[in-house]
Amino acid sequence: MSLLDKATIITTPTAHSNGVLHSIKGGSVADFDVVRSSSATRVNAEGLIEDVATNIPRIDYTDGTASILLEPQTTQLVTLSEDFSNAVWAKTGDTVIESGYLAPDGNSTAYKISGTNGSIFQPLSLLTTTTRSIYAKTVSGTGTVQLLTHNSNTNNLFTITEQWKRFDLNTSNTTGEENFYAVDFRGSGTLSELIIWGANATNDQDYATSYIPTSGAIATRLADVITGAGDVTTFNSTEGVLYAEMAALANTTSFEVISLSNGSSSDIVGFVYRNTTNSFTASVKSGGSTSLSKTITLADATEFIKVAISYKLNEFKFYINGVLEFTDTAGNTPIGLNTLQFTDGNGTSNKFKGKVKSVITFDTALTDAELECLTTI
Repeated sequence: MSLLDKATIITTPTAHSNGVLHSIKGGSVADFDVVRSSSATRVNAEGLIEDVATNIPRIDYTDGTASILLEPQTTQLVTLSEDFSNAVWAKTGDTVIESGYLAPDGNSTAYKISGTNGSIFQPLSLLTTTTRSIYAKTVSGTGTVQLLTHNSNTNNLFTITEQWKRFDLNTSNTTGEENFYAVDFRGSGTLSELIIWGANATNDQDYATSYIPTSGAIATRLADVITGAGDVTTFNSTEGVLYAEMAALANTTSFEVISLSNGSSSDIVGFVYRNTTNSFTASVKSGGSTSLSKTITLADATEFIKVAISYKLNEFKFYINGVLEFTDTAGNTPIGLNTLQFTDGNGTSNKFKGKVKSVITFDTALTDAELECLTTI
């Protein structure tokens, strides 16, 4: 019997339908309900940005491999994100624009912008700390240019190549911060032409979220909400393992949880990204009493980790990336486990925001060799 043959639920970014994220093991009871009351974008397997309809899980390939993407609600403040020929985009100096270039969404909607002493910007009322992003590439070769803010700022000089790349900025700007500068040739860059697409600006997140297209007004992408799977017959409250391969979207100021629970936060097996930079906790509680709690500092919370908690009466283990991080030899196991979910045990608070490559549960405690194998990168 292979290790995964022992699993009760295996959830991966493999199968989905309207409103459902299907687990590949565990039957229909192991499927998750998905709600997102707006469309959203993802990077597909071909590397193209595409729209995903309401209530469809987003299987994202930003890093080249599939992961389940869960993001909070975000509002895009650039009112016309792709049509740089429109009068809403002010052109100064000798700026020249040309349409019809292949864009990251596979359509000919990108624009070549040329000039030596001009700029192209959309007048807005952005904050100094507004998170801004744009896709850019050179016509040929490699060079530098100032993107996203006024040329007087010193944090916006980027190196551009012939490959499409998304450039973002979320540090404070001191000059012209209220406007979105797609390109400003008046700075110290070496390029006099480049191709751009997909301007994005948000005040409600301090990191670049997935692209939100607009066509004349601001737009809000609603949150991805994935609710619990399983029932009391799926899980073993006496012993078992919770495993996940996951990454946070950013070093957050909130708690974000993947949990196995009985519908409360008193009986729970959980992984927690904490509200401190790169801080991560493995936790087990029984009747409100802590059986396992270990907090570690990750090198980078936005990098994928493989983590597992094995629980059994007076035998609790926490593995990360193939290494036994912590053990506890005293404590009870959670009571009445019946729900696997992307939130805290109560199903409503501390919703997980990030990327997930797999979540797996086992109804027996695994050996050290099995836990090491399961979590090794």
